[in-house]
Amino acid sequence: MIKVVHVVEALGGGVHTYFKSLTYFFGSIEVSKEIETVVIYSSKRKEIVPENIRKELSKNVTLIEIDMVRELSPFHDFRSTLKLRKLLKQLNPDIIHLHSSKAGVLGRFANSLLFSNKKKVFYTPHGYSFLRQDISSSKRKLFRCIEKYTQRLFGGITIACGDTEYEIAQGLGKSLLVRNGINIENTEQPYEKTKNIKLTIGTIGRIMAQKNPSLFNDIALCFPQYDFVWIGDGEDREMLTAPNIKITGWFTDNSEVFPLLNQLDIYLQTSLWEGLPIAVLEAMNYKKPIVATDVIGNKDLVIENENGFLFQNINQLDTVFSQLESESFRQRLGEKSFEYCNEKFNSEKNFQKLVEIYKDHL
Repeated sequence: MIKVVHVVEALGGGVHTYFKSLTYFFGSIEVSKEIETVVIYSSKRKEIVPENIRKELSKNVTLIEIDMVRELSPFHDFRSTLKLRKLLKQLNPDIIHLHSSKAGVLGRFANSLLFSNKKKVFYTPHGYSFLRQDISSSKRKLFRCIEKYTQRLFGGITIACGDTEYEIAQGLGKSLLVRNGINIENTEQPYEKTKNIKLTIGTIGRIMAQKNPSLFNDIALCFPQYDFVWIGDGEDREMLTAPNIKITGWFTDNSEVFPLLNQLDIYLQTSLWEGLPIAVLEAMNYKKPIVATDVIGNKDLVIENENGFLFQNINQLDTVFSQLESESFRQRLGEKSFEYCNEKFNSEKNFQKLVEIYKDHL
């Protein structure tokens, strides 16, 4: 039996969806015969409802909460590292798999403090922190240095979640690729063909800087003939002022999101940066053509003019949306989205690759 401890600080948004799939896969009867799974997590993010975590993640894995904070905080970070070290010493895993930048740093430091009993370490960034566009260039440089020298000093193998993240990871140290995915076989809401009076364009996510709500709003203002939907809520909702935008608000159950996703004609992703966005994968699984900003993560999912379009400025969208007014064209791109998602981003297949990596590296 292999014992794997996953450590995650950023248990919100797409990472939360990823962990939901991960815990159900590794908590299955077949996989749990070979691999025992423990998840050490923090519930400090604004978007997290702590009581929902234990409801939504599989009960067949062990969940342990620990205090970690998102931003740099030497006092909190050192205290979290010592708690992590104590937990890892008690749990005595064969493998430690760290998720997100903060856990990647603290987890490798904590493992180094185990001295002669150090464990095999893997690290998945889910979007490197130095790619953030809501912080200063000096802070991005600092985060890049932290990533670079944490890898050099404490080692570990990076398991990138997307192709572009993999390219970056190779420049920082030893790395592998296991793409993010979704459970295609167990889609919670069956696909239904849309019947909207107006072309309906939407997105899913927290209304926050990363998702660039101001750009979403500008696009809605430029195209008043279409309806726009933001499925979610967040601290920057005041940026969505266009009269043709509907904000749905939060849902207590993720399954309530899928009927709304189903009703969209086009999925629009306006983010400034990404790891590999789960929401876009879900839209692809629902046969939606994708229109997305040309940034890391998004560009790993869009094949130009096959399942969607990438854009750098609003002016490019005139041609894009006029083409997508054709129902047959949308349907062709949507079918390609589903095909591409099934081929490369099936979580069952990709988690099986993770199992093989764990076994091969012991």
